[in-house]
Amino acid sequence: MTFAVCLVLALAVWAVFGQTLRDEFINYDDDVYVYNNPAIRQGFSLPGVVSIFTHINGAGEWLPVTALSRMLDCQLYGLHPGGHHLTNVVLQALTAILLFLALRAMTGMFWPAAFVAAVFAIHPLRVESVAWVTERKDVLSGFFFMLTLLCYAKAVAGARWPAAGTENNASAPIRSRFYWLALLFFSLGLLSKPMLVTLPFVLMLMDYWPLSRLSSNGPDAPRPRFQTWLGLLFEKIPFLLLSAVDCVVTVLAQRNAIGSVQAFDFPSRIGNALMACVAYLGQMFYPAGMAVFYPYPQNHIPHWQVGLSLLVLCLISAGVMAGRRKRHYLLVGWLWYLGMLVPVIGLVQAGDQARADRYTYLPQIGLNILVTWGAMDLCRAWRHHRAALGFAATAILAVLLAVANVQTGYWKDSVSLWTHTLACTSGNYLAQNNLAMALAEQGRLTEAIGHYEQALQIEPDYVKAQNNLGVALAGQGRLTEAVEHYQRALQLRPDDAEVHNNFGIALAGLGRPAEAIDHYQRALQFDPDNAEAHNNLGVALASQGRLTEAIEHDQRALQFKPDFAQAHYNLGNALAGQGRLAEAVTHYEQALQLKPDYAEVHNNLGMVLARQGNFAEAVKHYERVLQLRPDAAEPHFNLGNVLASQGKSAEAISQFRQALALATTQGNSAFAESIRDRLKSAQPP
Repeated sequence: MTFAVCLVLALAVWAVFGQTLRDEFINYDDDVYVYNNPAIRQGFSLPGVVSIFTHINGAGEWLPVTALSRMLDCQLYGLHPGGHHLTNVVLQALTAILLFLALRAMTGMFWPAAFVAAVFAIHPLRVESVAWVTERKDVLSGFFFMLTLLCYAKAVAGARWPAAGTENNASAPIRSRFYWLALLFFSLGLLSKPMLVTLPFVLMLMDYWPLSRLSSNGPDAPRPRFQTWLGLLFEKIPFLLLSAVDCVVTVLAQRNAIGSVQAFDFPSRIGNALMACVAYLGQMFYPAGMAVFYPYPQNHIPHWQVGLSLLVLCLISAGVMAGRRKRHYLLVGWLWYLGMLVPVIGLVQAGDQARADRYTYLPQIGLNILVTWGAMDLCRAWRHHRAALGFAATAILAVLLAVANVQTGYWKDSVSLWTHTLACTSGNYLAQNNLAMALAEQGRLTEAIGHYEQALQIEPDYVKAQNNLGVALAGQGRLTEAVEHYQRALQLRPDDAEVHNNFGIALAGLGRPAEAIDHYQRALQFDPDNAEAHNNLGVALASQGRLTEAIEHDQRALQFKPDFAQAHYNLGNALAGQGRLAEAVTHYEQALQLKPDYAEVHNNLGMVLARQGNFAEAVKHYERVLQLRPDAAEPHFNLGNVLASQGKSAEAISQFRQALALATTQGNSAFAESIRDRLKSAQPP
């Protein structure tokens, strides 16, 4: 029967989350953690492994075990999102199974443990943690959390209390190999996500119930409760030390993010924390209106809402305290829930979110235990309580499965996710911005600009929206307007490398290369490893004839981003400008390996091959350009030159005429005049 339950749990997880294998990456942190992360996207490499252990990631976190799992995904699946989603699904299934095994081992109760694990596996609040590639840290830390619980339960079960009068009886589990395995898994969990710092507290709760280690030290040797507490606390010292170290590391890693939240005063954070605790309770029983981002209230939270939330929590706490003597699980479940929320409730807040569904990933297990064991006690006197509980459990799980399926569907791509988020929330500037980014990526710039403007109406000082609106306007050729938004963004955040880089692009487009170079250099001052800024600076320097400097920055761009096709192309151009044709050909070919339909590379490679006298290969590349861009005049002109060099005058003249027609139609009068001159020289006397 145990195997059957484990199989059903795995199938239930697959039924809900299997659809994510067709999903895309989301434009919310997936870039920082995966597809734009140089240390991760290349798969396993010694420099990459060293980097994740010695550097804090772009989100201000040090999570080496999670980073290693992402690196493994890239090694196995590349940047195909389905593989990354598959790992999350597998981890969720394993975590649910381990939760079932741990609860069964600790409580000795089969079906309640199975039900709690099933609710954990498929509750709609789990969707964010499983369907979002970024939240690998949730499912991976949860996996190690359950292994820790299971090993701790085995360590305690293997302990034997000696006769009364002996000393240090409570140290018996420490001598078990399972105790040290639990400590190992706890360490791995902390390196996956620091939220596990509360796990020693959970272990103490488990000692109280269901392990019953506080009532006595054995059947024949009752001891004072204070001494028992000290013994059990002594057991937890290694766990507590690891938690303390991880807290320090986390605060140091996120000091910038934490320091940026001073706008939220402490009373506001207290009020929001109370409301979040109650909101999570409501979502547990009525999982509707869930969104990936809940914006922090722009104005002060109404006092009546804070007061009502406090009243609800006090009433539940009073009920728990009243029933704790006969029903220990009430206190354990409630304190599990509240205690595990402490690191993410916002008392020390990093980020602008008021709350997040993912924060309930492990805390909600406590509530599931409280409700499940409470329902059994309430129904125990019923004549057919087993059948009634079985029917109710089946109905609940069926509803949760259906709702979770629908919720998971919103995560198929960024447009769907952010459209749903806007439907569930108000004043959501981040959702407006990220929806606009997704629309812009699809080429829907007019719609994107509208959403960026709505984001700025909500939060005028939102630097990302100012920057992204500038990019969208530049994409429509509205460079002067774009510059205004970049200037505003830099007023708000002068050290933003991305804004400086985009500002430089706009200035270069306006014919102001010297100013563009200045902004590229500022971008590199604030972010020396910025491959985009190195590449753009290389282009600007090359336009001024400073080819040696341009080559240096193109090479730096490729050092930080080896699969950067545009940098290979620009480096090829600079090398060709210095007459280093063989090296230029190498980089053009590398660009085409990365991006086979790169028309500009085919064209310039054809020109270099023609200069080397390799006319046959040059013709192939020009013909490929014309397949990709049949309305381009320059490839026709270049192809005509090669054909003329081969003595194929008639074919050359045909290409010149096509080039002339296109240049004339497109209003490129200077180029058209050059073509006419070349056409005259190609005409037979």
